[in-house]
Amino acid sequence: MNVKTKLSDCLRPLMLGALFLTTAASAAVQSIDKVVAIVDNDVVMQSQLDQRVHEVQQTIAKRGQAVPPASVLEQQVLERLIVENLQLQIGERSGIRITDEELNQAVGTIAQRNNMTVDQFRAALTHDGLSYDDARDQIRREMVISRVRQRRVAERIQVSEQEVKNFLASDLGKMQLSEEFRLSNILIPTPESANSDAIQAAAKQADAVYQQLKQGADFGQLAIAKSASETALEGGDMGWRKAAQLPPPFDRLLSTMTVGDITQPMRTPGGFIILKITDKRGGEAQVRDEVHVRHILVKPSPIRDEAKTKALAESLYARIEAGEDFGDLAKSFSEDPGSALNGGDLNWIDPNALVPEFREVMAKTPQGKLSKPFQTQYGWHVLEVLGRRATDSTNQAREQQAMTVLRNRKYDEELQTWLRQIRDEAYVEIKLPGADQAAQ
Repeated sequence: MNVKTKLSDCLRPLMLGALFLTTAASAAVQSIDKVVAIVDNDVVMQSQLDQRVHEVQQTIAKRGQAVPPASVLEQQVLERLIVENLQLQIGERSGIRITDEELNQAVGTIAQRNNMTVDQFRAALTHDGLSYDDARDQIRREMVISRVRQRRVAERIQVSEQEVKNFLASDLGKMQLSEEFRLSNILIPTPESANSDAIQAAAKQADAVYQQLKQGADFGQLAIAKSASETALEGGDMGWRKAAQLPPPFDRLLSTMTVGDITQPMRTPGGFIILKITDKRGGEAQVRDEVHVRHILVKPSPIRDEAKTKALAESLYARIEAGEDFGDLAKSFSEDPGSALNGGDLNWIDPNALVPEFREVMAKTPQGKLSKPFQTQYGWHVLEVLGRRATDSTNQAREQQAMTVLRNRKYDEELQTWLRQIRDEAYVEIKLPGADQAAQ
C-alpha cells in the first residue's frame, strides 16, 4: 500500500555535519572547470569532484583517522557521483519535483535535529563558508534521489504473511523481538577443578548472600563486597540483555519475573549466580491509537504534470463535497492499488505507519470530515476520517516489527542490485586523468 512506508525508512540521512564540510572547497574551485565524466545525458565536473573529495577528507579527519590524499579518493568518489547523477536523471525523466514548501519543511527538520532554528542553521552555514542556497540545492537532490529509490525499489518489495510467521518463529526473530531486561548479578565462584567440599562451601555462601538480599540488603553493595563477576565494581550491573542471550534456565526464568525480583542461586560452570531484574522493556502489551481512514490518490505521470494532478485532486474534492460518493470516485480515479478497489478504504491503521504529511493531515481532520487536497511524495490525496479507536496491538506490533525488519533487509539487498543495474546499463565515459576509460 503506497502510503504506508515512511519516508524515513528509505531516505538517506541528511546530516548537518556533511553540509558544513564544504568550506574552502567551494571557494577553491578553479576558474577553469573541466568535465571528468560523461554520464548518459549529463556530465560530472572537476569542481564537483574536488568539492566532494574535500568533504570526504574532512569527514575522515573528524573521526580522528589518517586522511588519504585526494588522488587515492578520487576514483571512488567519482563513482559515487556517477551513480548519484544517474538517479537524478531518472528523477528528472520521471517528473519528480520537490516543491519549495516540501524543501522548507525538510530544512526545518534538519535544523531541528541539530537543535537549531532555521535562522541559526543559515547562520551556521554562512559561518562555515557554505551558502544557504547551496545547502538547499544539496537537500533537494537528496530528496529527489530518495523518491526515485522509493518508486523504483521500495514500492516493489513484498513481504508475505508466511515470511513474517517464519521470522517470528525463528530463533533470530525471537531474539530480535523479545523483551529486554536490565540485569545485575552476583557470582560466587567455584574453582575449575573444585571438589564436592568446595562446591558445597560456595553453595552455602551463595545461599547466605541470597538470604541477605531477601531481607532487604542492597544488591549493589553486596555485589561489590562478595561477587567475583567482572561487573562487581559496577554493583553487578550487566546492562540490557535479551532472554534469548542468556543460558538455560535463566532464559525461561526471566519471563516469569518482574522488575525487582531476584533469582535463587543457580549453578553455572563458573560458580553460583544470583540475578536481579532492575528494569524491563519491550514485550509488554501495547495499546495504540488507530484511525479508520479512506483516501483517493492521484499521481503525476509523463502525460499529466504536477499542476494537472493537483487540479484533478481539487476537482475530486469538489465533487465529493457536492454529494458524489467517495467510494465510487476512489474506484474510478484512485491510483493506490492497495485500496482503490475497496473504495479507497485503508481500514483501521496505525498513524505511525504513514508518511508524515498524510499522518499530520489525518490528525487535523475531524471524524466524518473530508480533508482538502494535499501532497505527499506519492502524489496528491484527498482523505476522509471514518473513525478513531484505541486497541491492544501486541501481536500486531510484533508482526509489524517483523515486517519492518524483513522489508529493511530486502530493501538493502534490492537497492544494491538496482544501483549496479542502472550503472551497468548507463553510458559512462571517464575523463579523469589516470582513470580507466569506461563505457557501457
